[in-house]
Amino acid sequence: MSLGKVIRNTGAHYVVETADGSEIPCKAKGNFRIKGIRTTNPVAVGDNVEIGPTGPDGVAFITKILPRSNYIIRRASNLSKEAHILAANIDQAMLVVSLVHPTTSTTFVDRFLATAEAYGIEAIIAINKVDLLDDEDSRELLDAFSYLYQSIGYKTLRLCAKSGDGLAEVAAALSGKITLLSGNSGVGKSTLINDLVPGVNAKTAEISAAHDQGQHTTTFSQMYKLPGGGAIIDTPGIRGFGTIEFKKNEVAHYFPEIFRESVNCRFDDCTHTHEPGCAVLKAVEDARISQSRYASYLSILDDADEGKYR
Repeated sequence: MSLGKVIRNTGAHYVVETADGSEIPCKAKGNFRIKGIRTTNPVAVGDNVEIGPTGPDGVAFITKILPRSNYIIRRASNLSKEAHILAANIDQAMLVVSLVHPTTSTTFVDRFLATAEAYGIEAIIAINKVDLLDDEDSRELLDAFSYLYQSIGYKTLRLCAKSGDGLAEVAAALSGKITLLSGNSGVGKSTLINDLVPGVNAKTAEISAAHDQGQHTTTFSQMYKLPGGGAIIDTPGIRGFGTIEFKKNEVAHYFPEIFRESVNCRFDDCTHTHEPGCAVLKAVEDARISQSRYASYLSILDDADEGKYR
């Protein structure tokens, strides 16, 4: 038996890097589960694992997943109780977004951020394609988006992965850390990876003119070591972010500005939806909590309805 880290996951097959730098093709042996949750990928990139000896075909079996320091997870689909683990044992998560071609919805951003909060993972927002925001209205949108998330407490970076503008700030934020890189298809993750990791040649694709959506160019999850230390875990682009494992009475904890206001609510068990004396509703009314963030909070409460996915 030897120990290693999962650096690539293509579904049923994995690549595990051992302490001596060898990369061993592997398969999972037996059924791995976390807290009894059914997952589409019980072994995730970033997992530290125990593997057996390689067989005659050069493939080894993953026999054990070592305890995780953390992981980040999403619902596999709206009609499924299954979950998909995006990555394990990470220091932070960077969500790459674009405000045009394609437009990343604030609901998607907020669901990702709430999930990172739930698992105690620091999140950074990287706004790509700022070169396309070349008129006054677009620039105002960029400033408003940046201000919204910075005012809550999230680090927000601006860049153009295509030209390299803003790349130094992104590289500095990633240096020395294991970072999950996520985002919708088409936001420019692959271009950014090619900038950050010379020689990788991650596939990029044009945006669909018909739907203004990206094409799925990444079909598996992979860890790439950064030249200056640390690593990024690239995951396939996702179009929706369904939350899982959230209890209704805890959702407000994952929205920092809502949680801050909630201490002033009249009732300890306030759901911030209809109760008299709700400080959160008053803050929304006074524009101290944004309408978009509050709408995202309500949408996650709806996810937490136990009967929704039965």
